[in-house]
Amino acid sequence: MVDDTPRLDRERSALVLMDFQPAVLGSVDEPSRLKLVQKAATTLAWARGSDMIVAHVRVAFGDSDFAAIPSRNKAFAALQGGGMMIDGSPECEIVDDLKPVGDELVFRKVRFGSFSTTGLGSYLQEKGIDTLILAGVSTGGVVLSTVRDAADQDFQLYVVADACGDADSTVHTVLLERVLPHQAYVIETTELSHLV
Repeated sequence: MVDDTPRLDRERSALVLMDFQPAVLGSVDEPSRLKLVQKAATTLAWARGSDMIVAHVRVAFGDSDFAAIPSRNKAFAALQGGGMMIDGSPECEIVDDLKPVGDELVFRKVRFGSFSTTGLGSYLQEKGIDTLILAGVSTGGVVLSTVRDAADQDFQLYVVADACGDADSTVHTVLLERVLPHQAYVIETTELSHLV
C-alpha cells in the first residue's frame, strides 16, 4: 500500500460492486473471469466482516428503458430490439458468488455509470456515506464512469484493482496505473485489511 493511502471510517464507507453479471463478465476471458470473481468475493467478505454498507449495481433494461434510448447513443442504441440485457433474464442477475444478503440493496442501471440512472447517490447520502470502495466490470465502462462521477460528488474513493476487469487488458492497465489514481486510491485486495 502506498504510504499516503488513508485509512477509512467504516461507518461512513460503502463497498459498491458493479456489473458482476454473466452478460458483462462474458466479455472477460474465462481464467481472468474466475480470478476476478474470486477477488470480488474476497472484497465482499472483507466489507461484510467490517460491518460496512454494501451496494450492488447491475445493468438491465425493461421495455420502456429500451424505448428511451435515442438512436444517437452510440453505446446503447445497438441494444434496441436485440433481445439482450433484458431485466429478469439470467444473464442480468448478479453471479452466485456475489449474491446480495440481508439489507444489501441492488440498484438497476441503464447506462454505464452507477449514479446517473439509479437511486444509489440518494441512498449513500441518506446513510451518511462519504467514502466508496469500488470493484467492477468493466474498468473502461462502469468503473471509469463511476469514479469520475463519484469524484465530482466529492467522495473519497478506493478502487480495488484486482477486483476490476476489462476485455481489453491495455485499457485496464492504463486506467488503473495512469488515469484513475488522479481521483482514487488504487489498491489490491491484499491491502484491504490495512484500511480499517
